[in-house]
Amino acid sequence: MKKQTKIALIVGIVLIIAIAFFYPRLNLKSEGGSAPVSNGGAGSEQPLPVNVVKLQRETLRNQLQVTGTILPNESVTLRSEISGLVTRIAFKEGQYVTKGTPLVYLNDDELQAQFQRLQYTQKLFETQENRQKQLLAREAISQEEYDIALNQFNTALSDIKLVEAQLTKTVIRAPFNGMLGLRLISEGSVIGPNDVITSVVNIDPIKIEFSIPERYANQVTVGSPVFFSNESSGEEVQGQVYAFEPQIDLATRTLKLRAQSANKGGKFLPGMFVKIRFILEVTEDALMVPAESVIPELSGYKVFVVGEGGKAEQRLIEIGTRTESHVQVLSGLDEGELVLTTGVMQVRQGMPIQPNLPQ
Repeated sequence: MKKQTKIALIVGIVLIIAIAFFYPRLNLKSEGGSAPVSNGGAGSEQPLPVNVVKLQRETLRNQLQVTGTILPNESVTLRSEISGLVTRIAFKEGQYVTKGTPLVYLNDDELQAQFQRLQYTQKLFETQENRQKQLLAREAISQEEYDIALNQFNTALSDIKLVEAQLTKTVIRAPFNGMLGLRLISEGSVIGPNDVITSVVNIDPIKIEFSIPERYANQVTVGSPVFFSNESSGEEVQGQVYAFEPQIDLATRTLKLRAQSANKGGKFLPGMFVKIRFILEVTEDALMVPAESVIPELSGYKVFVVGEGGKAEQRLIEIGTRTESHVQVLSGLDEGELVLTTGVMQVRQGMPIQPNLPQ
């Protein structure tokens, strides 16, 4: 009994599979239809609507979009070389000063007293040296006695120069033209070499520091144009590369560059974040195709163009520089040809197409 049941189940499964396989074919025959068969004739295919562009020669600017930081042209934290009592502050915070402008005066009473004493000593030794020279000329004294007097006179002159140098350090001056920062000392305070007085910053011109990937290192030259802008203003300002590091950063594999630009009105301040458009090279009369038109293959790259009779024609190309939206074609295409920008994955060699050239 069990054996008969198994046989019945197997027969039933076979019947179900046979019905499922043959029923669609019987249905097609009953409706008079048949599976589509290609006759190989091009006339039976409907043209595929596609968008195309006409190739024209244009100027190619190979550029990078990177970020950078604004640096001052010159910047220093002002300190005193010696310790002393602040007797006068001769500047205002945020003031523009020129090189050599006195900013802070320290107490110099002791040094002035030493200077006067040395001046008197110097006059005395000078008189003695003149007298000894006259006596030596008459052979009234020995050469050794004159040399002692001359040495005393020269020593007095050196001591005076030393005190003069110390007096110069009691007046703290601006090291270069620039804007002064906030004042951190007051009159009457005693300061030393470690105490910050203020900052002096020169922001015209400014420097722009940024880095580029190492693969572009050989395309960097002094004088290359740089265009930069910040978040507060979309207006681009032009600068020029004036220096770059002679080695690649091992940690980031980038090359650090610095550019310089005028900063009239102080629009850019040190520390600002800027967006940079760095021009690597400029190529005239370059053939550019949209990036979506290029199809990568194992042997290279290809595009489809509008061939004779409105049919798609495949072209193998050699590409050069890539931009954000276009690719430079070095060979394989000519100026004036119509290149497909849509339908490139559906179209085949010799397929009829209906090109649409945007106005």
